[in-house]
Amino acid sequence: MEERIERIRQQLHESSYKLTPQREATLRVLLENEEKHLSAEEVWLLVKQKAPETGLATVYRTLELMSELGILDKVNFGDGAVRYDFRNEDAEHHHHHLICVECGTVDEIHEDLLGEVEQAVSEKFHFHILDHRLSFHGVCHRCIDNVDLDEVSKPKPQM
Repeated sequence: MEERIERIRQQLHESSYKLTPQREATLRVLLENEEKHLSAEEVWLLVKQKAPETGLATVYRTLELMSELGILDKVNFGDGAVRYDFRNEDAEHHHHHLICVECGTVDEIHEDLLGEVEQAVSEKFHFHILDHRLSFHGVCHRCIDNVDLDEVSKPKPQM
């Protein structure tokens, strides 16, 4: 974790920003909970335990800055909340997600399986692709034995 924070500190410095104690507390919370894809409010509640003087607006500004600098990605899993995910430092593209409609678990796919699709889209539509994101919604391996798949696949009535 310390190496990652140091790399982020350097990236901030190169962009004329400082790693303030509030920004560092926010980063530590995100790193400690990386697999959870936290929302800004969830990050803030955890940051308050480390740095009680940190306000929600400061956390929002920090998350926005980290997103603008390409340190974090904003993701939406269809639950109405913007969530934050560290960008893989070595990856050319954002990683993908498997979202379980039963338990809400989000699993990550770190392999980039869309190279040929990207090339075809780029050529067919004369479109320069900068990045892509892919989310699969379904039933995870933890839930699949306890679910009637015919019932899960039926459209839910709109309220």
